[in-house]
Amino acid sequence: MKIALLTGGGDCPGLNAVIRAVVRRAEQHSFEVMGVREGWRGLLDPPNHFRLTREATSGILHLGGTILGTSRTNPFKKPVGGEKQVLKNLRALRVGAVIAIGGEDTLGVATRLHELGVKIVGVPKTIDNDLSGTDVTFGFDTAVGIATDAIDRLHSTAESHKRVIVCEVMGRHAGWIAMHSGLAGGADVILIPERPIDIAKVCEHIQNRHRTQNKNFSIVVVAEGAQLGGKDSTLSGKTDEFGHVRLGGIGQQVAEMIEARTGYETRVTVLGHIQRGGTPSAGDRVLATRFGVHAADMCAKGEFGKMAALRGNQIVSVPLADATATLKTVDAESFAVAEVFFG
Repeated sequence: MKIALLTGGGDCPGLNAVIRAVVRRAEQHSFEVMGVREGWRGLLDPPNHFRLTREATSGILHLGGTILGTSRTNPFKKPVGGEKQVLKNLRALRVGAVIAIGGEDTLGVATRLHELGVKIVGVPKTIDNDLSGTDVTFGFDTAVGIATDAIDRLHSTAESHKRVIVCEVMGRHAGWIAMHSGLAGGADVILIPERPIDIAKVCEHIQNRHRTQNKNFSIVVVAEGAQLGGKDSTLSGKTDEFGHVRLGGIGQQVAEMIEARTGYETRVTVLGHIQRGGTPSAGDRVLATRFGVHAADMCAKGEFGKMAALRGNQIVSVPLADATATLKTVDAESFAVAEVFFG
């Protein structure tokens, strides 16, 4: 059987580890693996692909990014009839199964294509850790580690200059990165999309630290999707093919409000794409490898229309439709742990 393997959406630490694992395990099943370039775009006309072998994937375990390239192409949006092109090209290339590595959008397309008859397996990928169906997604551990390291560094400069520093991290709909890195880095305030920002309460807490706790600095961690006045902060009104508006600027807005209300000098640091670039952590390499091996086994067993997932310490197969039905957001019980340290 020939397997088409693709990576879609934003790049993520651990993608190459999955690719390597799929190829190694597929070889043991006597499968041929075809790498599709630039996500779903590589299956539109003309198709863009190449043979993936043990030699071609040797030495990529520790590399960031994806050797397949990626895009946010949605074949159900454009060009018109894109999904029909995908089906036609899969037949022409004699592809027996597709392994799609991606997040909510990529796996949403995979779910719809499976409903059209494509034999497809999903692998969950997102640094945001917001995919339902799996306890953890690979890429999250690396992103949290990078953000935590940045917060550690910001502590020293904030204390030296007696400043408030706002650190903006990724997280469109879910505040997992903000919460985990904020907890690990000892942030004084953590702001997430699941909780509308109460700027008066934030400023009151910071002033209390300065006045009664003998602290002359504060660290505020805010997720890019956190909302002021019930509205997203955006850099432009443009959307991608999945309807997502480009976010950014919430950190600057929060910093300006804190300085205006408290009089404390406030600075902002936006980590942006630094969080999802570069070498994956050891934990993400292992998780991504386990996902890749399981995905190849799913193809061998005919477990199509499903996604590899981590449940407890086991890798299992769960229905794609369930995994993409809702986003996994920060629950009140989890955030309550972080709130212990805001007082």
